[in-house]
Amino acid sequence: MPSTASPLTDIVRARRSVRKFLPAPLSPSDIRGVLEDAQTAPSNCNTQPWTVHVVSGTPRNALSKELLKADQDERLSSDFTFSYSDFGDGVYLDRAHDHAATLYEALGIARSDRTRRKAAARDNLEFFGAPHVAFLFMPVFGDGVRAAGDIGMYAQNFLLSLAARELDGIPQTMLGFYADVVREFLDVPEELKLLFGISFGRADEAAPVNTFRMGRVPLERSVVLHGTPGVLDER
Repeated sequence: MPSTASPLTDIVRARRSVRKFLPAPLSPSDIRGVLEDAQTAPSNCNTQPWTVHVVSGTPRNALSKELLKADQDERLSSDFTFSYSDFGDGVYLDRAHDHAATLYEALGIARSDRTRRKAAARDNLEFFGAPHVAFLFMPVFGDGVRAAGDIGMYAQNFLLSLAARELDGIPQTMLGFYADVVREFLDVPEELKLLFGISFGRADEAAPVNTFRMGRVPLERSVVLHGTPGVLDER
């Protein structure tokens, strides 16, 4: 018999990245449940290389101020490289540009309006108003790729667990741009590297920025089948 959609399918396809949250904190039981779900993620040789710091309340507010000050002072301290130039001149850069255009259109910000674009970027450092933020740290084994992949699987579990509870989150690369600030504030050892953070809570459904969804390319552009007929014929 053909497989049918499941509750998991609904959750996976309903998950979204939220950029405006309500300020009310989540219950301790919800946060613990999300963390327990995330903890079940697979990892290379079961190393479970994630160390996760969840920041809320007064510490959350104080850390946001430190991040905003570091941004104003241009004190970047990324543990891992990031540059749009790394995407090359092909499809990956095109997708990144499409992402930015879609986002700024939803925010009503013109491409030429550098001031508002900068202000929108700084919203990352206020966690988009979310009451909680989780920082995902990792050790570096070899070139770090396998541990980073494990962190990605942990983060996906985290995000899907939020969606299953009708809660919301957003993974934020920009939080990793100020790794030294975050490490010092949270008293994290230097050998643990900050990959990214996840702000989470409940979405502000009235916010225009939460009314759009980023698209995904068709399967035909990302999947190559070998001896697996008929898959891409289904609609």
